[in-house]
Amino acid sequence: MTDFFDSNTFAIIVLPLLIFLARVIDVSMATIRIIFISKGMKMVSAILGFFEVLIWVIAISQVMQNLDNWVNYIAYAAGFAAGTYIGIIIENKIAIGTLLLQVITKKEAKSLIKELRNNNHRITSVCAEGNDGKVHILYIVTKRKKYEEVVFTIRNHNPRAFFSVESIKVVQDSFLGSGKADLQMASQQNIHLQGKKVKRK
Repeated sequence: MTDFFDSNTFAIIVLPLLIFLARVIDVSMATIRIIFISKGMKMVSAILGFFEVLIWVIAISQVMQNLDNWVNYIAYAAGFAAGTYIGIIIENKIAIGTLLLQVITKKEAKSLIKELRNNNHRITSVCAEGNDGKVHILYIVTKRKKYEEVVFTIRNHNPRAFFSVESIKVVQDSFLGSGKADLQMASQQNIHLQGKKVKRK
């Protein structure tokens, strides 16, 4: 067994692979932890932070003990890149959080409102005056997991409808059962206009 750890196979293939996998895991956890922090999930973020640093220490120690092996450097950097990408994919699959969509449409919105409410989405509708006449403004509160479903419904009703999306940090209990009474918006908003996304800070 000792001969295997001292072999070229272990130094060139096995060790870099282990470093790569360790980096993928700890950077994925870091990406998810940062997103959880923005959602106010303190305990989960702290637990992820503990294991993230533990795995990172193991990975970096192996790199420092084998400074003459350039393959470890490549594995370390590649693991960081892959971990960032995988972390974002995992977070999107989990889709934690609540969104507020503001929809502005010139078309009659009764059928859209009815369909969304039938799918258990919370909606407030307002009639307003735009530059080109009367418009309907809809405020829709929904879970992130149902975002694609809501957007599909909106575009099916009116492909040219303008809508913006805001991330809600805390939502009132009577809406989605969070148990909190305050409503706080995230500092960054994503604006969607006819299929194009523009970030506004």
